Formats: sequence, structure tokens, C-alpha cells
Amino acid sequence: MSENTALNISPAIPILRIFDVVKTKEFYCNFLGFTVDWEYRHSEELPLYMQISREQMTLHLSEHHGDSVPGLRLFIPLENIEDLADELEKKSYKYANPAVVRVPWGLELEITDPFGNRLTFCRQERAPG
Repeated sequence: MSENTALNISPAIPILRIFDVVKTKEFYCNFLGFTVDWEYRHSEELPLYMQISREQMTLHLSEHHGDSVPGLRLFIPLENIEDLADELEKKSYKYANPAVVRVPWGLELEITDPFGNRLTFCRQERAPG
């Protein structure tokens, strides 16, 4: 393979640890507006592994021990951050009330899921630093 050959690398798909399917769907689908693409269990009594998406963003959510650890932080570029803030405010999810804040590199809206994972949506206006 030549050093100039494109590899066509796709965006990474983060795997987030979850512990409760009902809370997961309430937060990611009902509140954040993701759609469940698929769910998989080896059998009914075993942990769930699922894929959700919204527009071009895809996440994998897993109940499997060892797939991920709770408390991860995702940095998610987003142009229309005010629109997302307005959308979330109208839903009045009782466990989160996110707001857009100004940071040195732009605007951020951070939301923590029920399992301690932080989703930081950001409209970058300049590089951090």
C-alpha cells in the first residue's frame, strides 16, 4: 500500500457503560432524541448491547462488564448548540437542566447521563489553549 493511499477511516464509535435499560432509553431516546438502531443479547438473562444514533452521531451502550467504565466524557462538536439547549429545555427531564456556558474556546452544553458519563456538546470558536 502506498503512503498516499486513503484508508477511509470511519469516525470512532464510543462505547458507554449502562446499568439500567429503562433509564438508558428515558435519557438517550426520550430526552436527547436518539433512536435505537439495534439491540443484542446472547440470551434474555444476559447483558444488553445496543446501538443508538441521532443524525451523524452513533453510540454503543453496553451493560457488559469490561466494555467500558462509567464516568467517561465525550466531546461532541455541534454547530447549533442553542437549538439543542432549547429542545432539551422544553422536554423538562427531571434529572438534568443543562445550560449553554461560554468557555475560552466557544460554547458548551454538558449533560451527565444516569451512569455518570458526561456528554459535552461544543460549538468551538477557536482551538483550546
